[in-house]
Amino acid sequence: MTLFKPCIDLHGGQVKQIVGGSLKDGEEPATNFVSEQAPADFASRYREDRLEGAHVIQLGPGNEQAAREALAAWPNGLQLGGGMNAETAAEWLEAGAAKIIVTSYLFDTEGRFQAQRLEALSNICGPEHLVIDLSCRGEQGSWIVAMKRWQQATDMAVSAETLNALAPFASEFLVHAADVEGLRAGMDEELIRFLGGESPLPVTYAGGASSFEDLALVEGLSEGRVDLTIGSALDLFGGDVSYRDCVTWNHERT
Repeated sequence: MTLFKPCIDLHGGQVKQIVGGSLKDGEEPATNFVSEQAPADFASRYREDRLEGAHVIQLGPGNEQAAREALAAWPNGLQLGGGMNAETAAEWLEAGAAKIIVTSYLFDTEGRFQAQRLEALSNICGPEHLVIDLSCRGEQGSWIVAMKRWQQATDMAVSAETLNALAPFASEFLVHAADVEGLRAGMDEELIRFLGGESPLPVTYAGGASSFEDLALVEGLSEGRVDLTIGSALDLFGGDVSYRDCVTWNHERT
């Protein structure tokens, strides 16, 4: 069954909702929402509402203190991504992250996959504490994993072969459809259908959700095998989708 998975996106130490494709070095991104509430406030709310699997993403530098405060508000209840590597993963787990989310570290500066880095990180964290972020962009009829805040394409396609090869090293996949992230203009339905049919691990999809009904749509497209993150469209972040309705959706299924 498909569940709602909440998020805390951090940029410059604040909770923001950003148009994914606008995250570029040296430029101010297009921003849909900036919260006056602290990251820890969102973490506490998710904890109170028993929303397991929430992810905190550090979008660039200047977010470490905010991330630590969020983790302290719900120790071992939040997944953390952004700048994760073999040197810092253990420290973040000790700081209270339930799982580490990794993308860019798995590739070299040219975007070539480095299998030894994944193996090393999985050994440090344990597969049960590792989430592989396969956030991607469409390219010539396929999906290509993008790193460095979705700015740089890698040599990894999101394919059944890729999912099966990576699965032994992690417990979940997180997939942002970067081309539609933050636009509230519709999800990548073909990607959701593909993930539901091919992923050997639990997977959370994010990108383009615009209504409460999208939860049922994802459930149908994936046969209940893909969970959905709703960001910019959620009323917590200035949108129209009721957070309380999403909480009720989960509680009716768990």
